[in-house]
Amino acid sequence: MRLRNVKYAKELLESYPNIVVEHPKTHAGKWRDVFGNENNIDLEIGSGKGKFIYEKAENNPNINFIGVEKFDSVIVRALEKALVDPLKNLRLIRFDAQHIDEVFKDNEINNIYLNFSDPWPKKRQAKRRLTSPNFLCSYTKILKINGHIHLKTDNYDLFEYSMMMLNDDINFEIEKIILDLYQNLPEDNVQTEFEIKFIKLNKPIYFIRAKLKGELNEKILQRFS
Repeated sequence: MRLRNVKYAKELLESYPNIVVEHPKTHAGKWRDVFGNENNIDLEIGSGKGKFIYEKAENNPNINFIGVEKFDSVIVRALEKALVDPLKNLRLIRFDAQHIDEVFKDNEINNIYLNFSDPWPKKRQAKRRLTSPNFLCSYTKILKINGHIHLKTDNYDLFEYSMMMLNDDINFEIEKIILDLYQNLPEDNVQTEFEIKFIKLNKPIYFIRAKLKGELNEKILQRFS
């Protein structure tokens, strides 16, 4: 889908460095200094227009939230939401998630949310999926032990692929799989813009929750070498 260009996006984003963090790599390992507290940090990769990350932050004031989005014309919509009623526990990052392990250090993130990520359906695009082995490797570097990945998607092929990749990765344990989220909806579920759209179309929402194992296997030990 072609993104509509927002001419003022870059200027607006740069005008609010207290919300949209510039040069995020410089804060790797020091994100608690950005928030000014020792609270856990949750991360949404591909935060889009920001409905999910904003409402999660609003509902959980004792958790810090960071939304990552690489397109100016999309993340500016998230910024506009935040400007209406700013939250101290919310920050946004303009960044390509392919290098997410350059922005965060070991044990810095408690939960990673992957909501309706681009399925990249062609076989040659597989490495760009947010649950490909390269991305999972990055997540093991930044997640706390026993931290979680939460995935929601309307795309069955991405759901199946993600399930297989997580099952094959010795660092992760799949704790929950739901084939139709709205048949077993958690009380704390927060909808995204896409989720609202797909529910209206009566499309099932697939869900996976996976935990970074506590055992110090060989791959995890490499993080500390």
